[in-house]
Amino acid sequence: MLDSIMRAADALESIVWSWGIPVGEETIPAVVILLLGAGLYFTLRLGFIQFRRLGHGFAVVSGKYDDPEDTGDVTHFQALSTALSATVGIGNIAGVALAIHWGGPGALFWMWVTAVLGMATKFSEVTLSQKYRNVREPDPERPWEGMVAGGPMYYIERGLGKAWKPMAVIFAVFLAAVALFTGNGVQANTVADVFQTEFGIAPWVAGLITASVVGAVIIGGISRIGRVTGILAPAMAGLYVAAALVILAINWNQILPSFVLIFTEAFNPSAGVAGAGVGAFLVTMMWGVRRGLFSNEAGQGSSPIAHAAAKTEEPAEEGMVALLGPFIDTIVICTMTALVIIITGSWDDKIPQQVSLSSGNISFVVERDDGRFNFFQSAPEEIRVEQGVPAAQSIGDSRMAWHEVAIDEFFTDPDQTQPFTGVIFPGRNTAVADDGTEHRVLFANVVQNGAPLTMLSFQRGLPGDWGHYIVILTVLLFGISTAIAWSYYGDRCAFYLFGPKAVLPYKIIFVIMHFVGAVSPLILAWTIGDILLGLVIIPNLIAVVFLAGRVRDEADSYFKRKPWLKR
Repeated sequence: MLDSIMRAADALESIVWSWGIPVGEETIPAVVILLLGAGLYFTLRLGFIQFRRLGHGFAVVSGKYDDPEDTGDVTHFQALSTALSATVGIGNIAGVALAIHWGGPGALFWMWVTAVLGMATKFSEVTLSQKYRNVREPDPERPWEGMVAGGPMYYIERGLGKAWKPMAVIFAVFLAAVALFTGNGVQANTVADVFQTEFGIAPWVAGLITASVVGAVIIGGISRIGRVTGILAPAMAGLYVAAALVILAINWNQILPSFVLIFTEAFNPSAGVAGAGVGAFLVTMMWGVRRGLFSNEAGQGSSPIAHAAAKTEEPAEEGMVALLGPFIDTIVICTMTALVIIITGSWDDKIPQQVSLSSGNISFVVERDDGRFNFFQSAPEEIRVEQGVPAAQSIGDSRMAWHEVAIDEFFTDPDQTQPFTGVIFPGRNTAVADDGTEHRVLFANVVQNGAPLTMLSFQRGLPGDWGHYIVILTVLLFGISTAIAWSYYGDRCAFYLFGPKAVLPYKIIFVIMHFVGAVSPLILAWTIGDILLGLVIIPNLIAVVFLAGRVRDEADSYFKRKPWLKR
């Protein structure tokens, strides 16, 4: 059953992220063209606003121009904190590791490109979200319903007209689903994966704990969410960046070579551990753009929902605040993560690992003629192993993999002195040695991926043997804060679709899906999230491109009038 679901998810992912313009033997995905093309269009239309006005964005978010009498639920800082809580976190810790794992170090370059162009996109989205937001009188007995509702569904309907409402509904449905999977399930999955890897805690236990915390916060609505994320996001980001800077300071002589590697691999990739083969330029670019989108959410239409709640009467003012998101998230924090992973050599290094035969990290791959692998293969009935080595390792044979990288040797002891000889039965999650001994766990040298890869890098980079605990702490708190922020995005979609009475039922479903995400396989959770990400940006970017003239008018009026000087 799981094999069928994973193959179906892989097929859908290929349609969403691979359909596009053929270039040689590869294809430039239409979603990538749309994202980068829209970002470039907004950059040119707004006169490179992300460079010219970056300083003003920092001034606004500092609070020096705040007016508590303005309409909204939260301050500029709290709105940015909520948006950053949804972006800074698992995408920076696990997402960067995934990009490098699949696309090689060059994927970071394409994350940068996505972020720089995304700053103009984010400004445009949020300015429209503020301009067309829905404001109502708050109900003190139902604080979770909030006073403000905004986002793409509102500027699609109100900006483009009633004829476009079906597209607004499609967006709201898709984003509500993205919130359940990408913004919620992936967070729970990563937290559970880290705690199982590090402490042996069952995923259902971790999922139950984090779901309880998330549920307790989101019932309070955006005001409580803003207060919580306003503390968690800056504190955890500060701790994480400080630890990364210490590693970079210790290895300062490796920084320049790492940047050289990133730029070289961006255009001529030589070796992605799992995804890219020699010369697979588009694989590297695709993974950089995908993880860049997941990290900073520019073009996705989610962050505008949080920024719509900010207290301001000037749409472009909050647009300036939102513009900072991709810069802080991707240019600063993602770069810190990537440099630590590359400098410590963790990204392509195999390390000893206990391999539970029932783990969700196990998959089956088939090697292709070009040296890359096809994933999501059906598990064979049995795998014969002689002196630790699978008997059949020729091209075309299905091989057991950990994080989608084939395992070369199996052992029965942690020190890897006793090679396993016998048969592995994937369907039974067990291995039977020739002497009749059954094993539920074997040992092997494997590559890490996701948050465990970042943990390994911090452990290696910092003195002593405690660096990975910083990542564990940030994964836990960022995973929770990201899910909390995404619950607001989802419930605003439910509010738009069904009215205020749908908010509480959606929150209950959200908490349940948080637990479900914790106990699902890692690659399945990320794949479903990527499918939904690809779908949700299409209606959003169509609307923002059509309304770009109004964004330009708002920006021109704002900087001509300079209303902040009156405060």
